[in-house]
Amino acid sequence: MRAEAVKITEEHYRIFDAAGNPADMESILRAARHCQVIFIGESHGDPVAHFMEAEILKQAFLLCQEKEEQSGKKPRPLRLSAEMFEQDTQPVLDEYLSGMITEKHFLDDARPWHNYPRDYRPLVEFAKEKAFPLIAANAPGRYVNRVSRLGPASLSALSPLAKSWLPPLPYAQASAAYREKFRKFWEDIETKRTEMRQKGHKMPQFHASGSQTESHETAPDRELQFENLLAAQSLWDAGMAHAIAEELKKTPEAMIVHINGQFHSAEGLGIPEHLVRYRPGTKFLTVTVLPLADFPDFPDKAKNAGDFIILSNPELLRPVTGM
Repeated sequence: MRAEAVKITEEHYRIFDAAGNPADMESILRAARHCQVIFIGESHGDPVAHFMEAEILKQAFLLCQEKEEQSGKKPRPLRLSAEMFEQDTQPVLDEYLSGMITEKHFLDDARPWHNYPRDYRPLVEFAKEKAFPLIAANAPGRYVNRVSRLGPASLSALSPLAKSWLPPLPYAQASAAYREKFRKFWEDIETKRTEMRQKGHKMPQFHASGSQTESHETAPDRELQFENLLAAQSLWDAGMAHAIAEELKKTPEAMIVHINGQFHSAEGLGIPEHLVRYRPGTKFLTVTVLPLADFPDFPDKAKNAGDFIILSNPELLRPVTGM
């Protein structure tokens, strides 16, 4: 049984530009018109983010149709790209969207996240209905986990087939700004884990986009642990960026709407940084959805979190497990 979606209205969110000035959906669409990639950064348990993703995807589809209406030429190609599917599942996605396999077999073989029926199914079904591709953009989690345990050099042992689901090796390291941001995140998490241990509880390690990885409490070298986790995070970023760049290489006129955890694209760091390495000159737009206690007021800490920032009511947040 599919989980019932929360009914989102304009009472639940506010849209701002990077400086904190009030904006609206039309402002986002005007900016998106001239871009090749629209990054939408979510908190995975935020129903407002999922609502806005569906709205922006629908509006992007209409934008792409304008070319046909205005000039009689073919519509601009649209692509949906998602962190939520790993690159080795691409054939399964293609088969489902083309109608070759049933939804049951798609769900059995595509390894969708636990919240797929409620939060991501509407996006996939819209792509299926309108017949545009879905890019399985993420690096397979088993290889990201290998990096978090053994470091990026450990990927050299993979088979050629396994490497085909990853960005070219060696992939770029995190930028200085991203490193600083990730260290703060990691130290905050480590502090919380220490507090939980002192209370007799266990807390899993989290990557910055929100899903769980293995705990590394026994790592003998804390700094090595940090470096490996940062390298794993960068593999996610580079993998998604390379998948997007490859699609634009094949279809340079396309508009790509990419969905990811907000840490991967906020402030233009992470995936966007890797994307411009793989494809210099790519025009992109970042939309960051933030559930903050300040809602509906815009706090200074949210400035420049994206080209557009959507504040959402944090009271709507729900836990996401099983990813």
